[in-house]
Amino acid sequence: MPIPFNIPLVIGDEISYITEALSSHIICGDGRFTELCSKELENLTSVSRALLTTSCTHATEMAAILSNIDKGDEVIMPSYTFVSTANAFVIRGATPVFIDIHPNTMNINENLIEDAITPRTKAITVVHYAGVSCEMESIMDIANRHNLMVIEDAAQAIGSTYNGKACGSFGDYGCYSFHETKNITMGEGGALLIRDRSNAERAEIIREKGTNRAQFHRGEVNKYTWLDIGSSYLPSELNTAYLYAQLLRLDEITNYRLHLWDLYHQSLTDLASEGFIELPFVPDKCKHNGHIYYIKCKDINERQNLINHLNSIGVNSVFHYIPLHSSPAGSKFGRFHGNDVYTTRESERILRLPMYYGLSDEDCLKVCEAIEDFYSSSK
Repeated sequence: MPIPFNIPLVIGDEISYITEALSSHIICGDGRFTELCSKELENLTSVSRALLTTSCTHATEMAAILSNIDKGDEVIMPSYTFVSTANAFVIRGATPVFIDIHPNTMNINENLIEDAITPRTKAITVVHYAGVSCEMESIMDIANRHNLMVIEDAAQAIGSTYNGKACGSFGDYGCYSFHETKNITMGEGGALLIRDRSNAERAEIIREKGTNRAQFHRGEVNKYTWLDIGSSYLPSELNTAYLYAQLLRLDEITNYRLHLWDLYHQSLTDLASEGFIELPFVPDKCKHNGHIYYIKCKDINERQNLINHLNSIGVNSVFHYIPLHSSPAGSKFGRFHGNDVYTTRESERILRLPMYYGLSDEDCLKVCEAIEDFYSSSK
């Protein structure tokens, strides 16, 4: 049977919770399940407030608004990331300033940040690639010394930590994704983590089309009105009911994926020690969540040949990202500061292997055997 790259998670109780939401006759945003999910996320991350959103993209857009990002501002970020990381700031009129990454983690190189700071710099946006945290201690020190906002794109990092603290909880704002490809999912969805309670009220207003509707429903005002800019960032109760079933079993899901990650890692060690491939690196301070298992090929041509080989036997593998600074929009709206030593080179080598809850050990080992077969001709 073919081995897909991903199968969206169904853990067991999603339908019963969705049925419960339907029975309540309240399926718009900010109902019981939305609040239950928010509380679970707040307990998990120890942030002041967690607000469910319709996507991680929208969470990042909210973070840009809350950070008062405006026309002419600059935001430092890696180029090796998904387009939403930059787009949220571009639509506010800001310029993404891309810098190089560490080749071992694919995360932003914190040692290059200060050189990219200008009088226009307003924020630093970091991306915890593959659920492995960036060096947040150094990054927060830089931000504090230069009075910069920090936004964490933690789309892949729910359940991951740095020095025991949750990814997404260090910066002013953290953004999670619950897209169908993530460890836990609501189909499409996300969450905005707010570190400081003083920012929670405005975040609620922005999320409710710029109105104080949330306060009205809590009985804090006798009518609601338009107060600020905003949009419709609330997911429906049907989506959050689906998510709640998975949030309650996050530890089980994470441990399952970590088992697969370890199995890949052990099985491919010989190929790596022989110099055919490179394997992921996890720094000692980081506890990851098994979101991605990837290997690095010699170059883009070898990667494509390996993809073709795996496809020929029914194994679906994928790569990402095309570095943003080399895209048409990236070159139009942003700029790369310094030298692109690793971003493009490493992006052309990386190959993601099948990883999902329910992937069997047997199929995981089949993927490894197929990779070994590919390289056997070179031995």
